[in-house]
Amino acid sequence: MNYYIRFFDIETLVTNVDDVIGFLASIPEIGMNEELDADVRAYLDSDVFYPKKYKVGRNSYFIIIKTTAATLEDFKQKKALHPAGNKMNMQNVPTVTRLAEERVGWYEGRIKFKRVMLVPGTGKYQYFDTDFIADVKANSGQDCYDRIVDYLKDRVDSRSQFPSAKGKNFNFQYLGKFK
Repeated sequence: MNYYIRFFDIETLVTNVDDVIGFLASIPEIGMNEELDADVRAYLDSDVFYPKKYKVGRNSYFIIIKTTAATLEDFKQKKALHPAGNKMNMQNVPTVTRLAEERVGWYEGRIKFKRVMLVPGTGKYQYFDTDFIADVKANSGQDCYDRIVDYLKDRVDSRSQFPSAKGKNFNFQYLGKFK
């Protein structure tokens, strides 16, 4: 595993943790200290492959990206993307891709939305987080979302707020074909 580090226009690709710490310590604006050193080492030793952004000043940051690229040029040309593995699990596929995939059948859709309801004691309206789960005949994940939202819009206050189908508050699972 190699590490790409960038602070404004200063960047490098290094092969080990000590080189990362050495590079960061060589930039006076970063102000390397024991706490930052420990946090950087913890991130580099973890299994997380998302880039890590560190704030070091009012408007200044540095970023660290784990990569398998051998050189800085390979990294910039995106020749070493993180391998997804041999098994293609649907949980690893981006939600946007899964939403658009055409698979006619039954879906279990789960949505968490902000429902407007009257509070009896005060006579005022308030938003409440509401979970709704339904089995739906649909053509895709997006169609499942659309059918659930259409159903709910007729049955709840019009001021209720529904999340995006691409967000974390909507999940779906393909159950199988219908007969």
